[in-house]
Amino acid sequence: MPKPNIIFIFADDWGWGDLGCHGHPYLKTPNINRLAKEGTDFHRFTVASGVCSPSRTAVMTGHFPARYNIDGHFAWVPQNEKRNMPDWLSPDATLLPRLLHQAGYATAHFGKWHLSNDMIPDSPLPSAYGYDLYGAFNCAGEQMPVHEDAQHTIAFMEKCAANQQPFFINLWVHEPHTPFHTVPKYEWRFRDLDRPDQIYASVISHADDRIGEVLDALDRLKLADDTLVIFSSDNGPARSSRPVDPELMYDTATGAGWGIGGSKGITSGRKGYKSSLFEGGINVPFIARWPGKIAANSVDDQSLISAVDLLPTFCELAGAKLPQDYQPDGVSHVATLQGKVSPERSKPLFWKIEARWPPRPEAPHHWAGFVIVDQHWKLLTSKDGNHAELYNLQADPLEKHDLSSKQSQVVDKLRAKLDEWKDTLPAHPSGAVFSKERSRQPK
Repeated sequence: MPKPNIIFIFADDWGWGDLGCHGHPYLKTPNINRLAKEGTDFHRFTVASGVCSPSRTAVMTGHFPARYNIDGHFAWVPQNEKRNMPDWLSPDATLLPRLLHQAGYATAHFGKWHLSNDMIPDSPLPSAYGYDLYGAFNCAGEQMPVHEDAQHTIAFMEKCAANQQPFFINLWVHEPHTPFHTVPKYEWRFRDLDRPDQIYASVISHADDRIGEVLDALDRLKLADDTLVIFSSDNGPARSSRPVDPELMYDTATGAGWGIGGSKGITSGRKGYKSSLFEGGINVPFIARWPGKIAANSVDDQSLISAVDLLPTFCELAGAKLPQDYQPDGVSHVATLQGKVSPERSKPLFWKIEARWPPRPEAPHHWAGFVIVDQHWKLLTSKDGNHAELYNLQADPLEKHDLSSKQSQVVDKLRAKLDEWKDTLPAHPSGAVFSKERSRQPK
């Protein structure tokens, strides 16, 4: 099999239902729809967290983010320290871009980073993680304007095409995360909508157009048949816990834009939103196109694919060797991408996140602190383990029927596996992953 170019488009807070091809009432997303028409739409893909930084850690490392004590988003140093987190993902970890670089790929990252934070000036730059070139925000150093991601991607593709070198690009778009950086052209497209929906639709449409620019460039460079393109999202859609009007806000990495009142993402019936470990927070779009290798205009609603599977999958496609001392949490899904349905997994999946029990009335599906998925069973438990719910995802993908009282043996079996996994996790972060700012904090 020839080595494909790989473009991994990772959106930010893009809900499962926020696509025209998933039936959204007013979001048309013609370019992402094109990917679905020319590729396969995998309905059961899940990310490894309900929030940004740990979700991205899983993509980069092929590991559950709890192995690095990355359970939440990277923030100010005192907040990271208070939450028993490092200040950045270690560049010394086994990393997807470095493995592909070693396999002969030109590697680049354009868009959001958030494997550290722009407020931590001594954090490693993305270039320390195995990239030949980057333009990013939510990182140390200069912040790339959010709308320049596609133009940098296309320029890198053109250079690689001229050099006849395979490439790997992480294109991590900002949309639809707050602040919403609206542009008049896109607001005008949705002038008949109420203001919050207009804001949301305009940034989604702008992102979809930039994705279209990348797809058009692949066609122009005659690279489409040789390129695997994947569109996904780092977690489910954000929502305010109470009704609020859109107000201007300022972000140190991306500038001024509209706030959480414009967050109108939907999950198409999945419980919970961003930060939840119910399916609304972790079951996100995953559309893959590779003409002639991945079936066109197809839907796979059976195969369980996780973000931790991307590293072994991409490495198999690229002919990249995994280090002997590296044990991925994921499995390769090359055969799944090519049409072999995989409803069963050889390895269970695990999640850990900070969550409050009992649940708050305004966030009823955001209480689970630990989760295991093993085959078609999903067990969610509170942080202290005193409350648990069990779902059969194959029969009940929207998690409507808690079976914990009827399937006590299954609950006990999954609890045992979950406890065994917890015992493998480090108590604290380790390595060169702490800012010098920590020494300045009052004790």
